[in-house]
Amino acid sequence: MTRPTDPDPSPIPDRGCPVSLYGAKRPPAGETPTTELTAVPRQATGPLAGPAAGPPTVGAPAAHPVHQTNPVVTGALPVVTGAPGTDGDPTPSVPAPRRGARRALVGGAVAAAVLATIGGTAGYAYSGEVPRGTEVLGVHLGGQSREGAAALLRAELERRAETFAAPVPVRIGEQTAEVKPIDVGLAVDVTATVRAAVGDNPGPVDLLFKSRSVEPVITVDVERLDTELRKTAGRNGRPMKPASIVFQGTTPKPNYPSPGQDLQPEQSAQALRAGWLSGEPVVVPLVEAHPATTKEEVDKLVAELAEPAVSAPVKVTTDRGTFNVPPAAIAKSLLLTPDKTGKISPKVDEKKLHAALTGELSKVEVKPKEATVALQGGKPQVVASTGGHAVDTAALSRDLLTVLPKRDGREVKGTLKPVEPKTNTEAMTKMGVKEQVSTFTTSFTGGLALPRNHNIVTAAKEVDGAVVKPGETFSLNKHTGERSYAQGYKDAPVILDGKLVPGVGGGVSQFTTTIFNAAYYAGLEDVEHKPHSYWFSRYPAVIESTIFYPSLDLKFRNNTEHGLLIDTAWTNNSITVSMWSTKVYDKIETVYGPRRDITKPKVAYLDPGPSCIATEGIDGFAQDAYRVFHKDGKELKREKFSWRYEAEPRYLCAKKPN
Repeated sequence: MTRPTDPDPSPIPDRGCPVSLYGAKRPPAGETPTTELTAVPRQATGPLAGPAAGPPTVGAPAAHPVHQTNPVVTGALPVVTGAPGTDGDPTPSVPAPRRGARRALVGGAVAAAVLATIGGTAGYAYSGEVPRGTEVLGVHLGGQSREGAAALLRAELERRAETFAAPVPVRIGEQTAEVKPIDVGLAVDVTATVRAAVGDNPGPVDLLFKSRSVEPVITVDVERLDTELRKTAGRNGRPMKPASIVFQGTTPKPNYPSPGQDLQPEQSAQALRAGWLSGEPVVVPLVEAHPATTKEEVDKLVAELAEPAVSAPVKVTTDRGTFNVPPAAIAKSLLLTPDKTGKISPKVDEKKLHAALTGELSKVEVKPKEATVALQGGKPQVVASTGGHAVDTAALSRDLLTVLPKRDGREVKGTLKPVEPKTNTEAMTKMGVKEQVSTFTTSFTGGLALPRNHNIVTAAKEVDGAVVKPGETFSLNKHTGERSYAQGYKDAPVILDGKLVPGVGGGVSQFTTTIFNAAYYAGLEDVEHKPHSYWFSRYPAVIESTIFYPSLDLKFRNNTEHGLLIDTAWTNNSITVSMWSTKVYDKIETVYGPRRDITKPKVAYLDPGPSCIATEGIDGFAQDAYRVFHKDGKELKREKFSWRYEAEPRYLCAKKPN
């Protein structure tokens, strides 16, 4: 290390050899500065003590020399010229000190010079927040502020970014693998490293004469590292098998523990931190792991808890009556599985208990009733909400553990807690469902006895009275569920692979188109819809939609600040959907562009039979439709809808002529 130079070095008296400290050179001959000593007398002590007071008399012999007094020195060290007792001696009447005393004086002067030099350079040694001589990863940080040191270290890390991002070879047992630093959060923590460098405070001599290397602080994500390492350890380790007790029906079955060799996340992380920058493969240890629960403890749990737990029902008494927790419900909810340490802590799972007690809980529980809106006398009216009460299954789960080890006296007290509706009367009133904002009707033929029309009305009934809150998205598939025979739907024509074939729920697309148009003219946000492959004259072109569970859905979002009530109505030959809310727009209309790219249908022959449905064919075309919003007598905005219809073939149920 280069030693700093004191700006004002103090020369050492010449005793036959040149002396320099920290770069300070001895002045040339003839230029050695001479400084008088100003002696401040004091009571002398020690073996060389002289008279108690008073200066020596010139010419009179002195009992002891006066050099034992402590001079106050300013500036450079004193240099005495000439020999004692000669004309050059500034104190000729004082006898020269003995040889031993002279050596003592010289030694003291040298020590004083060193101390003076160290004191003079202390400010230099301790300048900056990072001690002098400090380096990290080969970067000299000594004398820097925290911010400056951090900037230098970051610059070095960026310069060597490719090195620090390189995969790290690791060895786990007999297996080897590589870990990418970015995948496990392996990095140098610059802030913590600089803090460590600042906190290491050596003495002043070490600061001036020695350099120190501070190890960087390495960070790693312990969980992510453990996940990556287990991809390798899984082929090499022997996982510990913890104990557990499971139920097969109502019979407890013990799983006994066995030890293994496995990774210990913190030890793995420490190994990677220590070995990352070594350039050698990092050896990650496999640690012998023993389960916290022994075989004997498992057998004891079976005999004292698992078997008695399912020996009989538990009676629960509440303020509204009683119900039972049968052994089957206990077996489904009693958990005798280990935690991370392998210890079994018995627990009754609240969610599993509630699911297993659905029928029993209904004996004492009352469900809350949500506030809603219904049309009464042609006007929307808020239907008030009511509260309910339910069994506190969290408390019941805890209380059951106190009686499950018993074979008799299996009874606990159940607590009923109030349950409020998600939407109460006040909240529903504030939603402002007060007027009709849109309505749309489509027609059909054949009456309600026709399977297709029956399906339309069945879907309409399931949607009637639905309330869509502000910000909510309505899904027709979610609202009706799968439209199957079990729900009352019948077979009717559907489009499949470009042709009409019988299918359950056929005709629901007409209801889908009707509700889509009602939402469209209410100004609601279109989330998902898909027009038919072929255009049918009973639908408005482009502004229509098909549906197929579960792949095709109709969705719209209530993007207003008001609630929305969906009302459906039907006659023997029509279906109507109306939306009730608070009007946001004065009027919404559709402006069509011209039809283009018109194509004519081709003739196709189908095998005759009951599944064959003949058609007349329909022209194909492309067209644009614009939804135009009006407010305060002005056009507010336009939304473009476009679709391309294929030409429906003219299907004939006959053999193709030769």
